[in-house]
Amino acid sequence: MPQLELRHIRAFVCVAQQLHFAHAADELGIAAPSLTRLIQQAERLLGVRLFYRTKRSVALSAAGSAYLNEALVALDHLERAEQRATLAERGELGRIEVGYVASAVYAGVLQTAVGGFRATHPGVDVSIREVPMDAVAAMLGDGRLDAAYVRPPMPLAGGIQAATVHRDRFVLALPASSPLAASASVRPAQLRDQCFVLPEQESGTFELARRGRFTPRLGPRPGTLAAVLACVSLGGNVAVVPHTLAGCIALPGVVYRDVTGQPIPSEIALAFRQYERAPAVKAFLRVARAAKGRG
Repeated sequence: MPQLELRHIRAFVCVAQQLHFAHAADELGIAAPSLTRLIQQAERLLGVRLFYRTKRSVALSAAGSAYLNEALVALDHLERAEQRATLAERGELGRIEVGYVASAVYAGVLQTAVGGFRATHPGVDVSIREVPMDAVAAMLGDGRLDAAYVRPPMPLAGGIQAATVHRDRFVLALPASSPLAASASVRPAQLRDQCFVLPEQESGTFELARRGRFTPRLGPRPGTLAAVLACVSLGGNVAVVPHTLAGCIALPGVVYRDVTGQPIPSEIALAFRQYERAPAVKAFLRVARAAKGRG
């Protein structure tokens, strides 16, 4: 069964606004007889008379007036739908899920990226949440996350890649009561007899032990860096942590000291799906990869 089409509605609205078939035909860019046929088809399909016509005038019928109000609303919705589709295609509309490990916040790189993106893409809803680093690859793979700030090295599943967005170095977190705290820097070998609290990123601890030529004595693995520092403060242990913490977290009984020798590098990377299709996510990745944290 034939149904009213968008061309019928646009023709009707134009005639209703002009109340003149010739002027409406010019505005629509069609011949006057073609416009007349469209209006006749619309009236037949609707089963109502939309206009009263004489040789000198065109007037809306009661049915035409009622239909015009709803037709204008429908056309407005269609126009807004078209605009939203265009915005979505350009990555300016949508929702993205961003995960992070806490040290990305301490470095400032997450705030710079998300703040900059929100300023330039206000139509995109950015949701952020702290996540365990060992869950990131799976969450990216199944779509629970669109991007995540992590501390490499870490295993990445197929189709997931990471790009460095911030470079840092590891330092020591020591109990203030430790004799080692008396020095501005500590040699790796001096830590041979210490018990190490392990953060999520263990590489700094094992690299320090390698340089000191000893096997580290491992203590608790409390999870977040704040919890790691709490263990140092309360338990008399030491920890190898990113330097950015020194300017962000001051706990009673904890001091930070450099490690002698070449700095042990620590990085923050942005992990994401290699073949991302969502325009909003791709737009965020462009902004995030250009963002910088505190040095």
